[in-house]
Amino acid sequence: MTLRARIATYLDDIETPAGLTTNLVILGLIVVSSVLFVVETFALPEQAQTWLRAIDLGVSLLFLGEYLLRFWCADAKLRYVFSLFSCIDLVAILPGLFGLLDIRFVRILRWLRIVRVLRFMKLEASVLQLNRADSIILTRILLTLFSIVFVYSGLIYQVEHEVNSTGFTNFLDALYFCVVTMTTVGLW
Repeated sequence: MTLRARIATYLDDIETPAGLTTNLVILGLIVVSSVLFVVETFALPEQAQTWLRAIDLGVSLLFLGEYLLRFWCADAKLRYVFSLFSCIDLVAILPGLFGLLDIRFVRILRWLRIVRVLRFMKLEASVLQLNRADSIILTRILLTLFSIVFVYSGLIYQVEHEVNSTGFTNFLDALYFCVVTMTTVGLW
């Protein structure tokens, strides 16, 4: 087995311990990246913000490395570049790297990282030891719902914070707005 084939196996396989560990680390980095954004929305001392930006840059570089490894391992490189998850990965990586240039309007695209979780839809069956088809379907529905609420809250925060900074002071305000908006039946 060549090095390229072995790396491709580690990136896509969840049956072997090495493949499962690789995919869990990637999933953990997605969660870390999302938590970093949530924490950055709070008023923090400048030193803490500097540390958070450095950690975010490191995570973004790791995602870039993963993207380049997947590209290198792909048999049909052009098809890989234009695949749905590849486009999501690339769009999610770019804002973290452009953070050095302070292109704040692109920051909204960081929320696409949570959509990367959809790549691991089959992962929860082996990690959580779910055997029944109904449990797997329920887990997928909950994960998709969480992703939608998370991304929507991030979009709301990015859009509203600039014009209504008293109403949307941090991510939790946007999350509250999102949940209330999605669960309200609209009674007058």
